[in-house]
Amino acid sequence: MSLVAKLMDGDRLAFARLLTQIENEELVGLDCLSDLYPHTGRAHIVGVTGAPGTGKSTLVNRLVLHMRSVEGGKEAERETIAVVAVDPSSPFSGGAILGDRIRMRDLAGDPGVFIRSMASRGALGGLARATAGVVQALDAVGFDIILIETVGAGQAEVDIARTAHTTVVVSAPGMGDEVQAIKAGILEIADILVVNKADIHGADNTLRVLRTTLQMARPTREGRGYLIRDEVEADGVMWDPPVLATVATQGEGIPELSREIARHRSHLRDSSEWRVREGERIRSEMELLLRDHLTARFMTRQPDGRFEEALERVLTRKLSPRQAITALLEGEDEWHAKSEGKK
Repeated sequence: MSLVAKLMDGDRLAFARLLTQIENEELVGLDCLSDLYPHTGRAHIVGVTGAPGTGKSTLVNRLVLHMRSVEGGKEAERETIAVVAVDPSSPFSGGAILGDRIRMRDLAGDPGVFIRSMASRGALGGLARATAGVVQALDAVGFDIILIETVGAGQAEVDIARTAHTTVVVSAPGMGDEVQAIKAGILEIADILVVNKADIHGADNTLRVLRTTLQMARPTREGRGYLIRDEVEADGVMWDPPVLATVATQGEGIPELSREIARHRSHLRDSSEWRVREGERIRSEMELLLRDHLTARFMTRQPDGRFEEALERVLTRKLSPRQAITALLEGEDEWHAKSEGKK
């Protein structure tokens, strides 16, 4: 039996090995991912983002427990769920604790849930470089819902909006998140806003500020931040991001959050927005791959020492970074002209 056949047949051990190969960018894993790609495009990808300390892991844990036990349905009727938890890597050792597995231990033993922790490995924007590939593999083998919990990079964490169909932004009282959301444009990427830890002081004020800000921004809101676009109506109704209060540790507000996620999926399916967001997701991935490949190809084709020489000239202020890159790209004559300080 081929590896792809084993994966489609539910071989968890082979699948875990494939994900490791994808994370390590091994050729065998990437080739297998290409073979799996025709089977993708069915899963609902949900991103959960927000600042560190807002309780994202606990929220995801409770949300998955609720989704898998909703109304006591039979196992065959429940949607299967995969969780991709991205943890920050140490800038010194390069290691990561991958502690989200500890917080999600309640999900252990459920055959309909798959959890994969991965290190960011220095990538910015809240996701790891290999996140898109891992999500594709999870989609291909048949998971109905894929939850991506991001690092928690705060204002820089908008990459999830390019990866997910539904983006859930989590904040908490007393952290100034309502101000950060306004300042950083988080409201533009949020399909659902959650104020977690709503049982502590200041929750009512955080809810009020976020709801008021959304109402003020509503007439001019045109997209989620990556590609500016008009919001698409489903059955004549524009999507209005709800602001929900939750206490994840107690399970409060989790059923409402689950319903809003399902409602947003229906909204996307009933309009052309699903296709638009899928197009954005694929475009973002292709552009990232293109940048990586072009950079690698450029570096391998440079004569020995030329890039380092350009770097030295930039450090000594003899060339600006733009002049150095232009000279490197335009060839030998331009390089010598710039190196000698000529026009």
